[in-house]
Amino acid sequence: MLANDFMAFHEASKRNGIILSFGGDLSENVMFSLGEVLKLRMQQQETEASIAKRVFSVFVEQAQNIIRYSAQKVAGGVPPTPRVSAGMIAVGAEAGRFFVVCANEVQSRDVPALRARLDHLAGLSAEELKRFYREKLRQPPDEGSLGGSIGLIEIARRSSAPVEYGFQNINDDLSLFCLKAYI
Repeated sequence: MLANDFMAFHEASKRNGIILSFGGDLSENVMFSLGEVLKLRMQQQETEASIAKRVFSVFVEQAQNIIRYSAQKVAGGVPPTPRVSAGMIAVGAEAGRFFVVCANEVQSRDVPALRARLDHLAGLSAEELKRFYREKLRQPPDEGSLGGSIGLIEIARRSSAPVEYGFQNINDDLSLFCLKAYI
């Protein structure tokens, strides 16, 4: 990338309200470091504590989803090695509210189930999300889940509007998944 290209990227980020962005190989350690930077940025902007906490929580959930479910992974050595997966994540502000947006590659065969899950969550009221969350806590994790199967529910609960998402085919096997949550 040439300096002019990078300047254009930098200016576009500023115009779009980006206060933190990362693209590349993401691990728990990198997520922790980015989280520390995010906390400092929120403090600098004198963000209300309850809002900052929700932004941070959504950031962590989205970063963990990249780490756990990205189809683009760095091969590790002997278990237990840290998970390292590729993706992008950004936090910004627009129209007086914060947003957290992430993108990563997923297996195309997983898109229908993921789309159905997100559509289901988008159709629930705040009270219904709360009940669904409690119900999922009492159940074993979904098959294939690398967590507690509550990450997307947690994002939806902490968002001030239904999450936005999209998929773009890369090839027969892979799709780019993008998720945006407003706080």
